[in-house]
Amino acid sequence: MDLDPRQYENVAINDNDIHSIVLSYLIHNCYKESVESFITSTGTKQPSDYLEDMDKRKRIFHFALEGNALKAIELTEQLAQDILEKNKDLQFDLLSLHFVELVCSRKCTEALEFAQTKLGPFGKEPKYMEKLEDFMALLAYKDPEKSPMFHLLSLEYRQQVADSLNRAILAHLNLPRYTAMERLIQQTTVVRQCLSQEPGKDGPPPFSLKDFLKS
Repeated sequence: MDLDPRQYENVAINDNDIHSIVLSYLIHNCYKESVESFITSTGTKQPSDYLEDMDKRKRIFHFALEGNALKAIELTEQLAQDILEKNKDLQFDLLSLHFVELVCSRKCTEALEFAQTKLGPFGKEPKYMEKLEDFMALLAYKDPEKSPMFHLLSLEYRQQVADSLNRAILAHLNLPRYTAMERLIQQTTVVRQCLSQEPGKDGPPPFSLKDFLKS
């Protein structure tokens, strides 16, 4: 059985804490106008560094999301020097986005040359081999969007890379990689799972955010 709502409905939550959680989410995702509007409407104390590098992060995020990986890389190196040299996985993912854009533009010769010069060196490490093979396989299809690797061309994949890049930049700036809201959900999920697995007790089922939002 699930937790009895009476166990937590009367727990007081400070409005300032809720405002901080919302503000953390808006700042993390570079919603500058929403941040300013939220601060004005709630009277929340303005973080001293809330605007710091937000515009730059937003531009980088959107370039990556749009598939303009080379521009995202250029701006990232200006904002957080050496960050990609220290994060080879992220560097590979960004370079692969540019490769995908070349393939989608049917610039196959240029894509092959780019793969040989920029992606090829990653092939020396086994952990990149499978993904590298998947990307290269796109060149074999007249319509790569219909290939078994079509997910590499999707908005969801670009979103994943853009999110990873944003988190890496935040960490470089000594800011949280995840929003307060995400961390609360992660911690709540772990606690609920531990309760449901406690031996000898009829604990609640594994926590489902989707089900919780419906309740």
